[in-house]
Amino acid sequence: SDIGSQKERVVTEEEWLQKWEMGNIGFHKEQGHPLLQKYLDVLLNGRSGLRIFFPLCGKAVEMKWLADMGHSVVGVEVSEQAVKEFFSEHSLPYCEEPVPEISGAKMFQSTSGNISLYCCSIYDVSSSIVGKFDGVWDRGALVAVNPCDRQRYASLMISLLEKNSSYLLVTVSYDPNKHKGPPFYVPESEIQSLFG
Repeated sequence: SDIGSQKERVVTEEEWLQKWEMGNIGFHKEQGHPLLQKYLDVLLNGRSGLRIFFPLCGKAVEMKWLADMGHSVVGVEVSEQAVKEFFSEHSLPYCEEPVPEISGAKMFQSTSGNISLYCCSIYDVSSSIVGKFDGVWDRGALVAVNPCDRQRYASLMISLLEKNSSYLLVTVSYDPNKHKGPPFYVPESEIQSLFG
């Protein structure tokens, strides 16, 4: 697949943290994503009380929306600022504790217990730490990870899935020679080869 000039592009953790510090977060949707509302039935598949994973969650408003429906939400985000903004913008009380298995990581959990956000690199989590999930809302994660890390990312995500889970994935389609990313262009053929 020709992903043009993006193949070698690497965005560092520091660059992502800087985006949050500078408020350069055009990827954040204040109203939630219309595609999640449109395909919610596919994600839930008639089930209630699901564990739903938000990779690279930022401060996605959909986390509160799904938790309010009775689901348990777990997110991973490298920016502590984003995580704290999520709780403060929704007036949600939370507690903060270290994650013993991951050096320097913290877990922020709503006092209601149904939203747990891990502040660390996505590659530091595993099913032994965060458990397995019935659903994944991947709105801006696959398109944000560096192209060279896609296989590693997809393998991690597959390892976090329960048997009958649903994975909703949003990608973007454009000419990768005209935009350096992120969001990166992920052709459908590559999604097939990553996730099968």
